Parts: sequence; structure tokens; C-alpha cells
Amino acid sequence: MADTATEPATPAAQFDPEMVRQVTKQPLVTNHRDFHWVTEKVSGIVEMKTPFWWWCAFVPAFLLMCCCIGGFAYLISTGVGVWGQNAPVMWAWDITNFVFWIGIGHAGTLISAILFLTRQRWRTSINRASEAMTLFAVICAGLYPGLHVGRVWMAWFLVPVGNANAIWQNFRSPLLWDVFAVGTYFTVSVIFWYVGLIPDLATIRDRAVNPVKKFLYGLFALGWRGGNRHWRNYEKAYLILAGISTPLVLSVHTIVSFDFATSIVPGWHTTIFPPYFVAGAIFGGFAMVLTLMLPARHMLGLHDLVTMRHVDVMAKIILLTGSIVGYAYIMEFFIAWYSQNPFEQWAFLRNRIASPLTHFFVVLFNQQGSAFDVPNAPFWWAYFFMMTFNVISPQVFWFRWCRQNLWVVFAVCMCVNAGMWFERFVIIVTSIANDFIPGSWGMYSPTWVDIMTFSGSFGLFLTLFLVFCRFLPMIAMSEVKGVIPEADPHFHPEGHHVSEDEPTVAMGGGIRQTTPTPSTGH
Repeated sequence: MADTATEPATPAAQFDPEMVRQVTKQPLVTNHRDFHWVTEKVSGIVEMKTPFWWWCAFVPAFLLMCCCIGGFAYLISTGVGVWGQNAPVMWAWDITNFVFWIGIGHAGTLISAILFLTRQRWRTSINRASEAMTLFAVICAGLYPGLHVGRVWMAWFLVPVGNANAIWQNFRSPLLWDVFAVGTYFTVSVIFWYVGLIPDLATIRDRAVNPVKKFLYGLFALGWRGGNRHWRNYEKAYLILAGISTPLVLSVHTIVSFDFATSIVPGWHTTIFPPYFVAGAIFGGFAMVLTLMLPARHMLGLHDLVTMRHVDVMAKIILLTGSIVGYAYIMEFFIAWYSQNPFEQWAFLRNRIASPLTHFFVVLFNQQGSAFDVPNAPFWWAYFFMMTFNVISPQVFWFRWCRQNLWVVFAVCMCVNAGMWFERFVIIVTSIANDFIPGSWGMYSPTWVDIMTFSGSFGLFLTLFLVFCRFLPMIAMSEVKGVIPEADPHFHPEGHHVSEDEPTVAMGGGIRQTTPTPSTGH
């Protein structure tokens, strides 16, 4: 029996280093950073002298914002005719920009609310900046519907209050639903963002030297002292707000999609729009989060807080949602063909896809002739850019080396940002440029006011984000401290062992405190 016994496996055979490398997860905060380092790093961004690079970014963004203000002032004083709208393209860049910015604002609430409820700990380093991005994007989005009504000073008629003209709102219109949905979303997002800021504002208050800053940060910290009762109430409020915000993530862009899906316009009346719009909003929102966080990570030295693990996970989410969006594009195309509705087929063939690059699909629709009998669609280039940027470019994230290469990630995110704008342009403009009556067909082209207000909205967005990064903690210190090893009640620093005489107490927010016993005199 002894001769037939097998020899025990060697340690080298039992443990494969490559397997261990693949199984072991990268920590959410690298280089063994502790509580003190997190506080010093995040607070130092607010307390340090304004860096030169910040001014180099802020000045162009502020000038762009001034272009936006000037363009809107000219529009209000002259009329909406200075935009490029015409008959039949009554909705153009203004509504395109509105839907684009609303979509950008979805990732922040998803990261803060849904990922919080599902206990995704990797969200802690990016949720604060994502929430701020949500608020600034909704502010940019809200400008366009208000100005599109023509008489901005009459926009308050959208609010259901009594007035001398006996005008009442049409509650069956999805355009009015937008007012309530976006308004509720913005209000809850502001409260959610502010509640999460309170513990960190108290930290900045306690460290402030300037009495004015100390007063202002203390005012907004609401008397926070970090006691057990404060943490308990804070966590209850945060959980309730996360629960309220979660359905808003799904409902807001669903209601925005109803602006189109409830109509009878070919290219708009489709039941796939609600999930399609929500997936597209998350897709574009995460791309914008990475677009902002990658430069901030480099310029502010946040490599240990916003790690490659965060980039990798967000790239996978972009790949997933991009694939869902690609499926929605294909399903739209398939239903137009399968329904045999000539108007729906016309909207896709003659307005969107007919081009020198799509002869196969033209033949599929144009059963009675060749592809060369169909002229090129007037906006085929926009459809081409949409498909390339939104469907093809994210597929590189199937490869790990692409997700680990920051230049590739940033390039794909920029493509997605552009592609999501082209998606809204394709949906809105191409569906109504050539409608049921050939006599009313017309081409759309933007005016200088369209270009100025659109580019200026990016200036407004970047200006607000830069001011936020400069004066408020852009990383949630209290939440990041909860995911580092030191927050574990059983954590023992190297060379130190906790005895029974040194009980550990796990405080709210995941911050561990050790309460030493009184000295016994020896």
C-alpha cells in the first residue's frame, strides 16, 4: 500500500501565482492608505492655493458660458426664430440638447442610489462628483425647454396654479409630465447630494483657518459633530433618499421618451423607447463621469482613490449599456421592416440609413428596385456617426488591456459623448424633416445662435464642475473611509494586537474608533 500511495502536492503545485493574481481583487483604496491620509488628501484639494491648471480650465469654460448667456439674451430679445427651426422641423437642436443633458445626469443618481442599495462599495470614490455632475447637467437641460416656449416670462403657466386668464394645463401631455419629472428629479438630487456632503463639510469646517470659511462651512454643516445619534439619523436619511431616488432614475428618462413615443410620427411611436432611453442615459452618463474623473484623477493626484478597478468596472458598465443600446437600434430597424408599415420604412430608409455604405439594407427595404434607385438620406452621416460611436467603439472594452489603458478609455468615452448627442439628433430631426406631406419637406441646419447656445452649455457645465472641485470635497471622505481595512473592527495595525482591555467600537458610516480603558497605573 505504501508503494502505491501518491506523493503530496508541492506548494508550487497547490498555488498558482497567476490564478491568485486573477482571483485577488484590487483594493478600492491602494497603497494601504489610512483615515488620516484620506482626510489630508481630500481636504487639501479645498484648502490648497488655487493651482494654475485650474485657472487654465476655468477661464475658457467661463468664456464659453458667457457665449451661452449672450446667445440666450439675444434669443429672448429677438425671438426663437433666430434658432434654425423651420416647418416641419419645429424641434431641433434645443430639444436635442435637452434630452442629451438629461441623459448625462442619470449616472450620478444611479451610482449614488441604486449602487448604494445594492451595496456596491466601489461607488464611494466617484459618487460625490457624479452627483454634482447630475445637478449641473439638469441645470443645463432645463434652459432649453424654458426658452423653447418663446416667451420665457410666461413659462410659469406650466405650474398648476390659478391665474387670471383661466388657463389650465393639459395633464394628458407628456410635455407637462416632463416639468414634474425633471423638477422632482432635480429637487431630490439636490437634497441627496447635500445630505451626503454634511459630514465632509464639518471636516472642512474644523480644519478651516479663515474665519469666513469656517463660518460658511459650519453654516452648511448644520452643527454636525459626528456623534452616534448624528450618524444614525444620517444613515437613515441617506437610505430613505436612496430609496426615493431609485425610481426617479428609471422614471425621468422614461417620461422624456414619452415626448416621442406617444405621438404618431414615424420613427417616434415605438414601445421600445422607455427602456431604450433609460439604457442610453446610463450609457452616456457613465461615459461623462469617466470623461471628467480621468483628468481630475491625474491633475489632483487621486490615483489611490480613483483606481484602475473603478475605471475597469465603469468600462464594463459602458460595454453592457452600449450593447443594450445597440440591440435597441437593431430592433427599431427590424420592426420597421417587419411591420411593413410604409411610413415607418420611409422614416428609416429615406431619412436615416440610405447611403453609399448601406446598400444591403436599402435593398432589404426597397424590394421593388435596386439600391441605386434610392437617393442618399439627407442625414445619413448622423446615423453613421451614431452607430459607429455608440455601438462599435464600446466593443473594445471586451479586451482587458483596453479597459486598463486610460487613453483608450478616454477616447471611447469621448466617442460615446458625441454618439449620444447624434442619437438624439437622429431621433428628433430625421423623423420630422420629411413627414407625410412632400410639400412641407425641408432640411434643417443650425444657425450661429444654435451653435453658441449649445457650446455655451458645455461652458456652463464645466464652470460649475470646476467651482465644485475647488470649493467642496469632491470625494466622499466619510464613505471612502468605510471601505479601507482600517474601518474593519477586527483590523490590527502591523505590530499591534488589540487585547480584551481595548474594545473596538464600529461607528456609523463605517468609521472605526478605538476606546482605550483608563490607565491602571502600570
